[in-house]
Order: sequence, then structure tokens, then C-alpha cells
Amino acid sequence: MTHSIPLQTYSTLLRLNQIPRFGASRIHQLLEKIPLTTLLNFDKSAFHQLGFDDAQINAWFTPNQDEIEKTLQWAEQTACRIICLFDEDYPYLLKQIASPPPLLFCKGNSTFLNAPQFAMVGSRHCSAYGEYWAKYFATELSLAGFYITSGLALGIDGFCHQAVVNMNGQAIAVLGCGLNEIYPKKHYKLAEKILENQGVILSEFLPSQPPVAKHFPQRNRIISGMSQGVLVIEAGLKSGSLITARYALEQNRDIFALPGNIQNQFSQGCHQLIRQGAILVESVQDILEVTQPYCYCPRSLSQVEIPHQTFMSKQDEPPLLKHISYRAISLDELVQLSAMPIDELICELLNLELQNWIVQENGQYRRL
Repeated sequence: MTHSIPLQTYSTLLRLNQIPRFGASRIHQLLEKIPLTTLLNFDKSAFHQLGFDDAQINAWFTPNQDEIEKTLQWAEQTACRIICLFDEDYPYLLKQIASPPPLLFCKGNSTFLNAPQFAMVGSRHCSAYGEYWAKYFATELSLAGFYITSGLALGIDGFCHQAVVNMNGQAIAVLGCGLNEIYPKKHYKLAEKILENQGVILSEFLPSQPPVAKHFPQRNRIISGMSQGVLVIEAGLKSGSLITARYALEQNRDIFALPGNIQNQFSQGCHQLIRQGAILVESVQDILEVTQPYCYCPRSLSQVEIPHQTFMSKQDEPPLLKHISYRAISLDELVQLSAMPIDELICELLNLELQNWIVQENGQYRRL
């Protein structure tokens, strides 16, 4: 944990976090009016005047100190960090929303939480069409300079994260549980790969917090809040992805939606968003014409751009893969793009297939 902010600040925010029925929005409103140091000097009468009830006042004056100490100790582990609203590198865009989390628990390279982010979300249950385009747009947006932000869930979220780590790009996963409780467990290795690739896993929930259903819609405001825009790949009419889109609208973010087959139930949510004004997406250019990558940093711009460029160029995948995306390409096109003799090209393509980088379908090649 960084100690540019006094340790007592984190302790006091963790103490506020224990107060029942006192969420991020009320904490934010309180901190806008009263400094933390002043709050520490308040008596019970002062808290009553602020609107606290007896249970809330009791929680403030009898905090679970053991839980606070364990959380602070967690932040001393390698690559673990707590970021509070007062930290200089608290995500700038997230700080602008109505209810920014007072605390963020991070694993990984938290330096890049202010890097340009684009959110991609969709249903846990999706079609092959959704899987294909999730991987395609995640790859192309990553190559365009965005960190891909999503929720590590099964389905579209997972496919987006997997596509990014497969190309050694950077992803940001926002969890609806604590960072010691990766959920779903099926994505534990994917989470580890995100960290290996200089990405970030974060949550507003204490590290030991198990997954709770009501927390997942709550975390969606962070996914959209940190991002310049949100792309909904596939969503049913009752999909949680539409909650993310609603948050994005409230946060004045650009909303994009992928159209689909009118008979596909997983496209109904996207079609509804398009009818309501979301931008219909047929290509990455449709997004880039509206939203361009940028880096916010309170220091000089070069301090953000240089390391970001370093990570984006750190590609140790086979060179031929730069010509192969999730959109199928023919052998003739690859001959022209790679300038390789056809016999060498065929051998290289076979090697890539054997290493599970690509797949051949009907004489054409695409990434896995």
C-alpha cells in the first residue's frame, strides 16, 4: 500500500465501511461536508444531528478493529493495494460519478487505472455469435489502445478478458466479491493471467467478502464509471448488462450495442438499447469515430503514455498472428499480407494450429 496518504485515513474509511445501511453514496456525501479528522472528534450527539440512527452510531464507536487490521495487512502483500478517494491516482473518471467507492481494493498494476478504458459486457449465457464478436471487438479495441474493462463473469465478460490476455494485452476485471474470493472459480486462472499481463483486478468489497448476488449489479457502476464507453455484445431483456448500460447513461458515457438476429433472445436487449439511442456497432471504426483512447494523469502526459506504449508493444506471440484476427482470413490474403513463401506459410499456420493459437475453418484461418 502507498503511504502518501496517512494510514489513519484508510483505517477511518474502513471504519465507516462497517456502518450498516451506509453505502458509498452516503459516505461520499458525508466526506464532501466533513473532513475525516473532524469526524473522529464527533460525539454521539453530533452523529445524531447528521442523521445517524442508534445502530449506526454504535457501529462507529465500537468498530471491528480486528477486521480493519486484517484488511490493512492484506494491502501489505505483494501487488496488493488499497486506493482511497483521496489518492492522486484514484481513477479520475470514476471519481466523477454520483457514488464513487470510498475504497478500492486492487491487485496488479494499479498505476494504470487511469489509462484509457473501454467496457465490454454481455450475458453469461450467450450464443456462438456473441462469443465470436466479443473476442473480435476486445482484440481490436485493445490494439486501438484501450484497456478492456469487464466483470470476469462467465460468458461475454470471460470471452473478452480471454481474448485480451491471449494477445498479451491489458485487461481490468471488476469483481462483485473480495479479491481473495475469485468468482466464478472457473476463472481463477484467467484472473491470474490478467495479473501476469500487467492488468488489474479490483473490487470495492473487503478481500474476504464472498460473492453475494446483490453486489454484482452494484459493481457494474464501477465498470462503466472507469470507462469512456460501454459496448454491449449480447444481452437478453433481463440481462445484468442492461444495468451497466443504465449506469453508463447516468454517468454520461457513450453506449454502443451489437445488433443480432431478431430471433435470437440474446440480442433482444441490444436491440432495445439501439431503439433507445445506443450507437449501433458494425465495426471497431464505429466506436473509434466517437470515442478515442486518452490518458488522464495529474502529472505530465508522458508519464502515462510511455509505460502504456511499452506494455502495448510487449508482444511475444508469433509474428504471423498480427495478420490473423477473429475474423476469418483466406490463405491467399495471408500470402499477400505476410509476404512469406506459401510452403513456409502453410508450415507456420500448421504450427499455430497445433499450439492452439488459431483454427482453420473451410479453408480460412481465425484466432481462437
